[in-house]
Amino acid sequence: MQSVCVLALCVCVSMLLHSAISQPPTESDTYTYLLTVTYFYLADINECETIPDACKGEMKCFNHYGGYLCLPRSASVIPAPEPPITPTEPFNPCPLGYEPQGDSCVDVDECERDEHDCQPSQQCINTLGAFTCQCPEGYRKVGTECIDIDECRYRYCQHRCVNVPGSFSCQCEPGFQLAGNNRSCIDVNECDMGAPCSQKCYNTYGTFLCRCDQGYELGPDGFACNDIDECSYSSYLCQYQCVNEPGKFSCQCPEGYQLLGTRLCQDVNECETGEHQCTETQTCVNIHGRYQCVDTNRCQDPYVQVSENRCVCPVTKPACRDLPFSIVHRYMSITSERTVPSDIFQIQATSVSPGAYNTFRIRSGDENGDFYIRQINNISAMLVLARAVSGPREYTLDLEMVSVNPLLSYQGSYQSSSALRLSIYVGPYTF
Repeated sequence: MQSVCVLALCVCVSMLLHSAISQPPTESDTYTYLLTVTYFYLADINECETIPDACKGEMKCFNHYGGYLCLPRSASVIPAPEPPITPTEPFNPCPLGYEPQGDSCVDVDECERDEHDCQPSQQCINTLGAFTCQCPEGYRKVGTECIDIDECRYRYCQHRCVNVPGSFSCQCEPGFQLAGNNRSCIDVNECDMGAPCSQKCYNTYGTFLCRCDQGYELGPDGFACNDIDECSYSSYLCQYQCVNEPGKFSCQCPEGYQLLGTRLCQDVNECETGEHQCTETQTCVNIHGRYQCVDTNRCQDPYVQVSENRCVCPVTKPACRDLPFSIVHRYMSITSERTVPSDIFQIQATSVSPGAYNTFRIRSGDENGDFYIRQINNISAMLVLARAVSGPREYTLDLEMVSVNPLLSYQGSYQSSSALRLSIYVGPYTF
């Protein structure tokens, strides 16, 4: 018998509607049967041959796959066309995924033989008796496809995470760098890596700061240090002149002065230091910023010199009648633009007769009214600068003290006078 596989069996019976089954058939009764057989490739047993008297009476036995039919002898069977028979594979006594090799079964490597159904994006992994389709690292299997895993969702990175197909990378914010684990971020010491600070660099967490030395200020870019012009901030830093220097400033004094400390200017006394050029017949007089050489004997006729600075007009000389009896020479210097009114020189009587009344006045030298006398008491007065004056300039004032003593007068009052010839030198500077 030929091995066939029957999927379905359909028997169509066209028969008279009289009692075909309940009554015995006659030769005039005709039955037509359509037998449709689909084959499964399993060996069928022909019951019509193996079972004695399989059909009783007038029934005829018709074998079909998996069973048999008893039909009237007049029935005709029309078998369905047989499907093409595919050659069967050789019998494999080994389990699925194995193949015989000698007396044993060995695993079939479906991956090597390309007998798998893995997708191009997947990797075939052979297993005993089977195979698996594995996704590459960084992917997960969804159905039959491999989908990229977004590792950034799991906060693997300390700062920033960048997902890429099949992987991810961690990035750090500026001022940090990846640690050895490629996930954490550690501070970068920019100061050791050539930070663009022009002077001082201080590392901080995630960044750095530039600082400047004293006398400099940080520029708009935050890196460069620019010199501070301290002289432009105030006119009171130096007594005379401020000179800006890189990172600092210095004070300078004019000729004839020397620096006192770092900011003040002190007059150089050339007369004491010997830096003058006065002759032996002259006296060195120190004034602001310079010196003056004056004659040792400044007494003019009819006066005669009685001491270094004092001249006397003898009463025996007729020319001395209307002149002060004595003249004392004094010297002083003042600065320009001095605040006014300003007390600059005090006059003091050296000897006073009993009963005398003394008055003080400016006898000569003040044609412009730059000074005036303020009497303090009977024996002293103050010379006051009335108007601000600028130098260099020189005044020679004769300050006179007039004494009136009624006790020494036989007829009227006795009057005498003495003068102080004050040479005032106004310096060119305000200090």
